[in-house]
Amino acid sequence: MDAPPRLLDREFWFLRHGQTDWNLDNLAQGRTDIALNAAGVAQARAAAASLRGRGISRIHASTLTRARVTAEIVGHALDLPVATDPDLQEVAFGAREGQVMLAPWFGAWVAGQATPEGAESFAEVTARAVAAVNRSLTAPGLCLIVAHGGMFRGLRAAMGLDPGMRIANGVALLCRPGATWELLPAG
Repeated sequence: MDAPPRLLDREFWFLRHGQTDWNLDNLAQGRTDIALNAAGVAQARAAAASLRGRGISRIHASTLTRARVTAEIVGHALDLPVATDPDLQEVAFGAREGQVMLAPWFGAWVAGQATPEGAESFAEVTARAVAAVNRSLTAPGLCLIVAHGGMFRGLRAAMGLDPGMRIANGVALLCRPGATWELLPAG
């Protein structure tokens, strides 16, 4: 069995995109490109305010609209450009996109027990997410990653943390390496 992918021991910020209508309905968005709703735009603005003065020098985001627009709102507030990376996209949930997320299939997917038809396995998304974040962390300065909840589950697994925890929309966390990774909210 391959060793799990390892994140670089570098501090970074992670921000989950603002809310969409599919988030309200608890549907798996995956690669379906859903836009932010009005609450999601407000969450992005609030996240931007909470991230001012935090030393962020770079923003890297998923190419999916909900994350890219969240990043652009934050970037405008911090006067920083946004670089996008398709490997920061949400999990490809295949046949399960548009279905209720916290149904039994989702828990089995996180546990690595089952992968929906046409979807990425949890191990695959973990490896992809770690590789993308590691690329973002190789440049100097503190980086903000703006991406997705399912992808962040893979990152938490790579950090040795519980991948079952759900992060709310528009929440920014400082990810600090150490003997164990710490996730510290911006607020």
